[in-house]
Amino acid sequence: MAFTEEVIFAGFGGQGVLSMGRMVAYAGMLKGMNVSWLPSYGPEMRGGTANCNVIVSDGLIGSPVVADADTLIVMNRPSLDKFESWVRPGGKILVNSSLIDIKVTRDDVEAFYYPVNEVAAECGNLKAANMVMLGAYIKHRSFLEENDLLGAFLKVFGEAKKNLLPLNEKAVAAGATLV
Repeated sequence: MAFTEEVIFAGFGGQGVLSMGRMVAYAGMLKGMNVSWLPSYGPEMRGGTANCNVIVSDGLIGSPVVADADTLIVMNRPSLDKFESWVRPGGKILVNSSLIDIKVTRDDVEAFYYPVNEVAAECGNLKAANMVMLGAYIKHRSFLEENDLLGAFLKVFGEAKKNLLPLNEKAVAAGATLV
């Protein structure tokens, strides 16, 4: 049976939303899967809204647009408001409960609430909240492992950011323990 995972990552610019998507796409590619990554952001990179569609599949990908996501990862409330309806029945919504003070309204999806900002701060850097959420995500969707994400880290961020690998490794592991 063919495997396909369609994900929407959404939040404010500056939360690392596009980077989350790139990491998942790159990790899938390094595992030999077909991937697509389609970013979208407002006029401001930091502070404006940002989201991306990611598809990882062992088959062909016909379009990079995600209309019925298997998983929605939301880092802020406007993103939950906008994208909650884009998740297929039976899908999952991972919510940054540090910044989102409402609950998912649908009863045909599974919703999970993680205080990723607080966990990132405990890891030593609030900017690692996206990596904490990725750690939780890979526990929910077992096609990737922590090492897959960390292998993609240097490909996405380059050698110049190699010094941040230990922090991000800690954040991914901390996120995984939330599940």
